[in-house]
Amino acid sequence: MHPRRPDGFDGLGYRGGARDEQGFGGAFPARSFTSASDLSHWVTTPPDIPGSRNLHWGEKSPPYGVPAPSTPLEGPAEEPFPSGSGGSVPGQNSEQLNRFAGFGIGLASLFTENVLAHPCIVLRRQCQVNYHARHYHLTPFTVINIMYSFNKTQGPRALWKGMGSTFIVQGVTLGAEGIISEFTPLPREISHKWNPRQIGEHLLLKSLTYIVAMPFYSASLIETVQSEIIRDNAGILECVKEGIGRVIGMGVPHSKRLLPLLSLIFPTVLHGVLHYIISSVIQKIVLLILKRKTYNSHLAESTSPMQSMLDAYFPELMANFAASLCSDVILYPLETVLHRLHIQGTRTIIDNTDLGYEVLPINTQYEGMRDCINTIRQEEGMLGFYKGFGAVVIQYTLHAAVLQITKIIYSALLQNSV
Repeated sequence: MHPRRPDGFDGLGYRGGARDEQGFGGAFPARSFTSASDLSHWVTTPPDIPGSRNLHWGEKSPPYGVPAPSTPLEGPAEEPFPSGSGGSVPGQNSEQLNRFAGFGIGLASLFTENVLAHPCIVLRRQCQVNYHARHYHLTPFTVINIMYSFNKTQGPRALWKGMGSTFIVQGVTLGAEGIISEFTPLPREISHKWNPRQIGEHLLLKSLTYIVAMPFYSASLIETVQSEIIRDNAGILECVKEGIGRVIGMGVPHSKRLLPLLSLIFPTVLHGVLHYIISSVIQKIVLLILKRKTYNSHLAESTSPMQSMLDAYFPELMANFAASLCSDVILYPLETVLHRLHIQGTRTIIDNTDLGYEVLPINTQYEGMRDCINTIRQEEGMLGFYKGFGAVVIQYTLHAAVLQITKIIYSALLQNSV
């Protein structure tokens, strides 16, 4: 019995042509096969494997009878656009500039929100907890005047005190949210196919996060409103120490008017959840409006690469800006009540926001959230809930100005690069 294989099999070439020489030293003469049908049952085409060493990406193995495309036998394939000094990939510089622009725009927004606006946050909180202040500072003009007085009498540190603790509170909030979501089935984000149960579980996660961060938020509030005149040179981790001490009941001595943490859970969670809901809703609405406006403008006229970059980054930043502004304005009265409840009984001494110098102790005696609301309405009037509102106007005016300046700068850079 003879093996069923052709005498003239040409190995991995899959060419099927006749050999000119004799195989195996002439012992077996080679036969020529001239038709494709003769080899159809002997040779099969192997499957295409992307990334294999004998195929380039996107190429197919040629069927039998079709000549393979000629490729260079030596040397790597030449790049269509070499990256050396002789040339550059078209659009590569523009893409890198776009990425740098997006990073710079986000960094500018983050810097404005957390660093540049911190003096406004300091004065805003001091006005909110100053229950016996005669000047409410509802306009930015009086706020600028009092900030100048603080800087003149106490130095620049009086306006940037407690900034490190605000970052610690943000870190604790993000860490607590991540840990709780990992060990519980509570979703950290809401999918597009949401349902009421998923929203409830997501808000429950936010509520638990605010409860965990609540003692550290109280310590950070004290650092931002405490007068620099009597303030010790506390370390950056003093906020963590005070927060843990507030939980276990140790640390700096407090008066009997200090409200327990259990009575602060409801106003803290209420403010945090409402702030999150309002911000999310406003952000979605503004982002939808801006994207629709951008889409209509793209249909009306051709868009330059510069405008495409701006349309990619700025709608989201503007949506975040509008969401934060609306939520702060709407919840400002509740924030005033919350800060007064947190600061009560902590023996905190604040700056006199009427004069710009001297200090004042906090000696409130609120029994709870309802008593605080009724007392402010009766003794200070409805405008008492908006003490220091002029600082909010300055804060978001600075934020809007920085965003606009950043937009102008990167527009000029992109125009020069095109």
